[in-house]
Amino acid sequence: MTVSLRTPFTATVLGLPRVGPNRELKRATESYWAGRVDAAALHAVARDLRAAQFAELQAAGLDSIPVGTFSYYDQVLDTAVMLGALPPRVADIADPLDRYFAAARGTDTVEPLEMTKWFDTNYHYLVPEIGPDTVFSLHPDKLLDELGEALTLGVPARPVVLGPVTFLKLAKATGAAALDRLGELVALYRELLRLLATAGAEWVQFDEPIVVTDLSDDEIALLRRAYAELSATPDRPAILVATYFGTAGAALPALADTDIDGIALDFTASTEIAAIPALAGKLLVAGVVDGRNVWRANLDRALATLTTLRGDAESIAVSSSCSLLHVPYTLAVETDLDEQLRSWLAFGAEKAAEVRLLATGLRDGQAAIADEMATARAASVSRHTDPRLDDPQVRARLARLGRDATRRAPAEQRRTIQAERLHLPALPTTTIGSYPQTSSIRLARAALRKGEIDRSEYVRRMRAEITDVVALQEKLGLDVLVHGEPERNDMVQYFAEQLDGFAATEAGWVQSYGTRCVRPPILYGDVARPAAMTVDWIAFAQSLTDKPVKGMLTGPVTILAWSFVRDDQPLAESARQVALAIRDETVDLQAAGIRIIQVDEPALRELLPLRAADQPAYLEWSVHAFRLATSGVSDATQIHTHLCYSEFGEVIDAIAGLDADVTSIEAARSHMEVLDDLNAAGFDLGVGPGVYDIHSPRVPSVDEIINALRAALKAIPAHRLWVNPDCGLKTRGPDEVEASLQNLVAAARAVR
Repeated sequence: MTVSLRTPFTATVLGLPRVGPNRELKRATESYWAGRVDAAALHAVARDLRAAQFAELQAAGLDSIPVGTFSYYDQVLDTAVMLGALPPRVADIADPLDRYFAAARGTDTVEPLEMTKWFDTNYHYLVPEIGPDTVFSLHPDKLLDELGEALTLGVPARPVVLGPVTFLKLAKATGAAALDRLGELVALYRELLRLLATAGAEWVQFDEPIVVTDLSDDEIALLRRAYAELSATPDRPAILVATYFGTAGAALPALADTDIDGIALDFTASTEIAAIPALAGKLLVAGVVDGRNVWRANLDRALATLTTLRGDAESIAVSSSCSLLHVPYTLAVETDLDEQLRSWLAFGAEKAAEVRLLATGLRDGQAAIADEMATARAASVSRHTDPRLDDPQVRARLARLGRDATRRAPAEQRRTIQAERLHLPALPTTTIGSYPQTSSIRLARAALRKGEIDRSEYVRRMRAEITDVVALQEKLGLDVLVHGEPERNDMVQYFAEQLDGFAATEAGWVQSYGTRCVRPPILYGDVARPAAMTVDWIAFAQSLTDKPVKGMLTGPVTILAWSFVRDDQPLAESARQVALAIRDETVDLQAAGIRIIQVDEPALRELLPLRAADQPAYLEWSVHAFRLATSGVSDATQIHTHLCYSEFGEVIDAIAGLDADVTSIEAARSHMEVLDDLNAAGFDLGVGPGVYDIHSPRVPSVDEIINALRAALKAIPAHRLWVNPDCGLKTRGPDEVEASLQNLVAAARAVR
């Protein structure tokens, strides 16, 4: 029987960021790793961040606040810890915190868990490993501690836990299918409910975003059975099942048929109003404020949606569409943004205020929030009449480009021409692009920003860094070099800052994984390239060596995926505009004598729609955008691309469709599994499967890399196999990079 809605809430968000508005947690965690602070100091920073966040959300007027969404690295890893599902290889590490970080990052002797993208976002989660010997057991201390912490502060706390079906569906299982273990987890979750009730929780949120993907009828039946059992737990808190990133579809009536007490739906990514009558007797948590993008909410539209929903729902709360993990903390610190653009935006704090505002309007009527509604309308008019959103020259040029603009000669013909020009050995060695961003690089960038040095001095310092990186690569014996990218703050932001139609933030940090944070630029208007962006840097590097130096660019799909994009035109149109700008850059690089150009698309799989029915259209325009960006050069210019940390099997045909001469691809953590997928698809282009994992501090041995190459050669013939790490080296230290690459070159020579 459904628990009485004795304490329904009215305004909430589904989750919170955790790195800190000034990346305090990042700094504290990295200091802990380096041995500069102890665990107590790290925990103190985390506790202060949580307390400040709780106070801000209470001040904003939210009457239910999520707890347990804090993490030192990743919420899926936290769930694995809670369920006793860490891999056996970390079991001998006595300290729980060090064991946790070993699973996340690895050590000199321990391989980390695989890492991949969280649904269709740029957040990376750690993939749980479940084998026949995995014995689940409940370890709820972290969640209970954070709940107690919040209740002590007087916070209306709602514990948040990754749901059992999503956890198992995201896990990598050996032996039986992961969902075969669902009954074991449900028993633990029932015990968890009892413990949370005893600790004072009135509501518990189980996140089940997996329901917005294509579940089979059997999987939906398992979902229903799981929540029927969970809702039958005696003396439990009220259960809220949260879905987001899409349409729950057939899973919604299955959940509604159980005695759970509330369902959270994402109304920014889907329309499920017709299904709401089935939720009678349950709290509907309506996600009408977009938790993934930075545009100000259309309050008129959101309030109209809420009013319609209230006609069918027994009780309704206003919410963000998903966790605020995916947007920056606050717009308040962005004083350098163009004021007109700034008026169009809402970051995390502003979204929480929009939630509260809409809840007030729903309760008291639109007149109660008339001033705020008028301000929002004025911002909308300003945005949609701004001339920067419509560049006639860009649109006319794209209209003139036909399909012939994306064609090159057949791959085999290009391979012959390029071999004669490049004279590379079998199994050529290279790196993905970036080299360590040392303190001297960061200090020079900060000095330029503060006006302490001028542009010419900055260029001199960056050229000195490039000179050192080229010299290191020649000393190590790499075959194809890179310039190291010292001048780049980020592989997307760097380009966005030089393209019309984009704006960059000062402190718009968003967590990508662990302590890695990015500042996604804001794509607000039509895109054009006023001037060359990379040519001077790459040409300088090429002048230092006779070996080929790769031109390094970011592809149109990845630039979109790792930006906050405009929502007033189809994504495909924005992709074509960005592709045109990258195309111009490739032509200029070729004219400067660059023989190899790498256009990275690590986000190709990331943007793949979650429902199969929506995927073909996306794959068509994303492949077209890449080919538009890369087909302006001659057949003698070798085009590379790079992809990382995704389930590549789902987009293998699209990878082949990119028609890049060489594709480097993450394969270290997944032990070359992607190569079987490539072979099954008849892939016959160059491949550089990553032979070691750069997201771990461990240095791979020569034998380890030899074994990886021999495994790769079973799937890829030597004339198509390249040797490289699985990603850029920006986040690694110089000493470990040199040692790792020395071993990589030695292994390649041995296998040759």
